Amino acid sequence: MKIQNLTEKSSIYTSNVYLITGTWNTLDDQNTLIDVGRDPSIIGMIRTASSGVGKHKLDQVILTHSHYDHASLLPEIREAFQPVVYAFSDYLKGVDRVLRGGEHLIAGDRSFEVIHTPGHSQDSICLYCEEDGALFAGDTPLVIRTPGGTYEEGFIDALKEICQKDVRTIYFGHGLPFIHDCNQMLRTSLRNVQGSHSK
Repeated sequence: MKIQNLTEKSSIYTSNVYLITGTWNTLDDQNTLIDVGRDPSIIGMIRTASSGVGKHKLDQVILTHSHYDHASLLPEIREAFQPVVYAFSDYLKGVDRVLRGGEHLIAGDRSFEVIHTPGHSQDSICLYCEEDGALFAGDTPLVIRTPGGTYEEGFIDALKEICQKDVRTIYFGHGLPFIHDCNQMLRTSLRNVQGSHSK
């Protein structure tokens, strides 16, 4: 699996947009965008990306949630590449298939589990690849350093589920990836959430 952040140097406010392709760009790989953001310059980047001979530049889009900084460019992406669009939301225009928690999708050459993580928004999801220990988190609040605040049961249950997995890298919707002691950080977040919830 190859992961490229297309908006890493963006000059406008946008979410991270991750292009996932297979290691060897085989015909079976699913060239995938996780989120589309709002920077039109990524369309040219996708067109020039190494994505495999005789393949679609972009097979599918998976939205982590429907907030504007993650989903605004969807009409332009659909027009340029005609990808299949997946999202947990059933009201966002342009979605071809509504996801449910526990499903598995292929992105690049890897299998990803869909984890519904309500809290930041009701349609928020994380995507977890067991083989690489990679977690794409969108805006799901996974770094919770101190007790305090109110968290809904669905989010707490989702965080418990994530804590049972071997997470080695977390790709957030904004900022740099988290690459050190991910499992320890997640367990600390869960303790802080449970401490807040018990008060």
